[in-house]
Amino acid sequence: MALEIEFPEPGASTADSRAKAGARARKPLGAGSVYRVATYAILLGAALVAVLPFGYVVSTSFKETLSLFHYPPDWLPEEPTLENYRNLINDYPYFRWIANSVIVATAVTLVKLVIDSMAGYAFAKMRFPGKEQLFLFVLITLMVPFAATLIPLFIIVREMSLLNTYWALILPALASPIGIFMMRQFIETLPTDLENAARLDGCSEFQIYRKVILPLIKPGLVVLGVFTFMTQWTSYLWPLVVITKPELATVTLGSRSLTSQFTQDYGINGAFSVLSMLPMILVFIFLQRYFIAGSIAGALKE
Repeated sequence: MALEIEFPEPGASTADSRAKAGARARKPLGAGSVYRVATYAILLGAALVAVLPFGYVVSTSFKETLSLFHYPPDWLPEEPTLENYRNLINDYPYFRWIANSVIVATAVTLVKLVIDSMAGYAFAKMRFPGKEQLFLFVLITLMVPFAATLIPLFIIVREMSLLNTYWALILPALASPIGIFMMRQFIETLPTDLENAARLDGCSEFQIYRKVILPLIKPGLVVLGVFTFMTQWTSYLWPLVVITKPELATVTLGSRSLTSQFTQDYGINGAFSVLSMLPMILVFIFLQRYFIAGSIAGALKE
């Protein structure tokens, strides 16, 4: 039986040989590639659904009110204007609303980070009588809707003469148990050997919390901080109940002033929405960097 051996032609170049070999090795589009393309298509569609409304609000803020009624609607303003932003700042106490929201949201966030992390450490690592029953009570309070506690909470605040004060906005928000639950679940994942080593070195429970636990739970603190800040920034029902003075109105309460009984300026509303979202976006972007850095540091320590 004769063997047929194919030798390359003398004039054939090495590049041609590599091209032929690559063509033979190249495989057709498989199921994995189709799945990847479909996944990217779905994610792109979801991103567009999430971004388009925000983009249209930004576009609306730079349009005149009459141009908003064009059909079909214009996605981009033909003649961009800053008149809506000027009218918002000149005709309404917008910066006062922003200052009130910043004061309330920042105060609640900072205090809750301290209280919830200490309570989470106690429930996760310390031993004391009734710990499981007390934590079960905390979980039960999570199931109580805010509407059920609104009237009793208002009566308590009124009897304490705290209506139309910052305390009426700050103190009730500190009682939310969701932060305790988050911190407890996060601290439970930390190895117990670190605490035992600190106890052998003579550290007290507070020193263990401050020097050992806090540096390791930075990612959890950032998540809780962003969640708390955004919750307080967008809170509307409780400020509406306890605040009647215009000088104490937050951003959400200020939005009511933009709408009258017979008129609606959509351009100013668009400018208000854009400016009101900027602090939340900036806080999230700023803390996101620390969240990633804290996650990497925690992984390296482990």
